[in-house]
Amino acid sequence: MELTVNDYKSSVKPIWCPGCGDYAVLNALLRAFAQLQLDPARTVVASGIGCSSRFPAFVKTYGIHGVHGRPLPLATGIKLANPDLTVVAVDKHCVEDASVIAVGGDGDGFSIGGGHFPHAARRNIDLVYIVMDNSIYGMTKGQPSPTSPEELKTKASPYGTQEEPLNPIMMALAYDATFVARTFSGQLKEMIDLFVQALQHPGFAFIQVLSPCVTFYNTYDQYRNSVRPLPAEHDPGNKMAAIQLALETETQYTGLFYRNTARPAYSQVQRQLIEQAGPKTLDDILKAYQP
Repeated sequence: MELTVNDYKSSVKPIWCPGCGDYAVLNALLRAFAQLQLDPARTVVASGIGCSSRFPAFVKTYGIHGVHGRPLPLATGIKLANPDLTVVAVDKHCVEDASVIAVGGDGDGFSIGGGHFPHAARRNIDLVYIVMDNSIYGMTKGQPSPTSPEELKTKASPYGTQEEPLNPIMMALAYDATFVARTFSGQLKEMIDLFVQALQHPGFAFIQVLSPCVTFYNTYDQYRNSVRPLPAEHDPGNKMAAIQLALETETQYTGLFYRNTARPAYSQVQRQLIEQAGPKTLDDILKAYQP
């Protein structure tokens, strides 16, 4: 029986502020699940702490709401412990796609959890990492985050921030992530399409979602003026071109910056190692350590 969007919704209602961009992200991900007909019993959503990290409660799949900054270690552990969380039906054929999703915000992912990002990318863990970036700490009342623009004034930073903001797309490209994309919560159709592509990608897929906070730093108007689709001629296989586009700060390009399907995913490498090592009995292991 074909699953619908409602089949992926839990009975817990989202409690974000009215107008929060995260509502659109949730809607887009549920629609992507339905489009791919993901099995809810073989799909896991892991999160850290923050407004966006409430995500697992709203989705009718397996989920874990972890501690601050730790969605990637959680998702990595889940994927490596159960690599079979990869089979989904697409066009009535079984294909290998990531059905382990890590979600979080810019503070969760690029501050306290920033050290996990490069290692998940360099290992090419086959999971999807969605960062809902609102450039503010929304849950703790509006402190500047690692992606807040310089000199941003808030009640928590009355004299403006003194720090350069991070560039998440450049970071992902530098860390050699094999799928790097950006989207805007005000563009639902594009967001759904990128989520579908990411879920089908055999490796580490990173998506930065520009997801405004209407309470502490409302950037809707700003993004509607600065967000532009990537140039039609851009080739996602050209990493140097992706880097040049990522360096643009006045224009916030959205779409697929980079994709590399030639590099094997980490679980594939692990399976090859297991096959190479072969089955071992307890006697075999004990003999190997005897003097």
